[in-house]
Amino acid sequence: MLETPETGNALISKLLESLRGLPEVTADLSRLGDSGGSSASAEREVLLSIRVAERPLALLVEIRKVLYPRDVRQALWQIRDSASRRQGDGNGWPAVPLLAAESISPGAKELLRGERVGYFDGGGSLYLPAPGALFFVDKPPSKSTSRAIRSLYSGRRAHVLHGLLERHGDWLGVTELAEDISASPSTVSQVLTALERLDWLDSRGQGPGKQRRLSQPAALLDAWATNLKQQPLERMRRFFVPSLKADGLAKSLDRVLSARGIDYALTHEAAAQRYAPFLAGVSQLRCRLPTGGATEAALSELGARAVTEGANLVAIEAKPPGDMLFRQRVGGIWLSSPIQVYLDLLRSEGRAKELAEHLRKEKIGF
Repeated sequence: MLETPETGNALISKLLESLRGLPEVTADLSRLGDSGGSSASAEREVLLSIRVAERPLALLVEIRKVLYPRDVRQALWQIRDSASRRQGDGNGWPAVPLLAAESISPGAKELLRGERVGYFDGGGSLYLPAPGALFFVDKPPSKSTSRAIRSLYSGRRAHVLHGLLERHGDWLGVTELAEDISASPSTVSQVLTALERLDWLDSRGQGPGKQRRLSQPAALLDAWATNLKQQPLERMRRFFVPSLKADGLAKSLDRVLSARGIDYALTHEAAAQRYAPFLAGVSQLRCRLPTGGATEAALSELGARAVTEGANLVAIEAKPPGDMLFRQRVGGIWLSSPIQVYLDLLRSEGRAKELAEHLRKEKIGF
């Protein structure tokens, strides 16, 4: 349900402004009222009188707070039924259904376009399939929507995504997944609810015993990768360690870090090559390392010196335990999980993106 009637009024005002900005379109408010439906997520329906190239139409708008694919599937029959019954509020005009919300997910928009049902969001995106005309305005999401989307792919919420991708074939309860990734059950529950609305999860059972299974791992991984492009790069420090090639450096790094009880994980090309060889060779190690005195002592023992170019060791600031989730020991070296390595490679340079796709095909598998 919308938080306040004012939110709905503001959305309708934006919609009217957008419609009036279209060529050969006029639009006016015909009626504002309760939806009269039983849906808990819909607050009211609004009837707009519009003219497209002098042809009169009635636009039946159902206002929602947010729309995800699952919400759309539940709303389609309701608004279509209302449009059919009202048929222009008795004027005999064609009634065109449209769903309006402050936030509409990309998947929900795609579904609505496929069903040829109109939509409008708080960012100004509009899809209106009117008889004899089609209007499509695609704009970036609003700042509040963008923040909400980013929050799903960052912090401890991202750890939930990581856990689901690593165990995408398993049925998982909230408590089990929370323990698996050292997150709070409330955080896990919030993320699972969001993914259910995107139709990326299967579910079974009810209440505390409810379990979910990731049904669309590729869609989730693609969405995570897309979102990462909009986030700032991680803090990195560059070092040069003399007299050691990549393989020898990896072994020495493991020795000095393990001796001090420091968790670490190689990532980027050095890790991908160990999971799924693709390049002729790797000259640089990128490693997730926690900050602190013990790490500085280990780097000093290695003889690592800070440089601005020519680095063969790059330290990425890590925050255990989350940044070490699902790491694997391969050939005596700790590697970030294949999922983490794939995401890191997509943000790297050179042939990293080719290596990322090879890793995804050969190791990740979806």
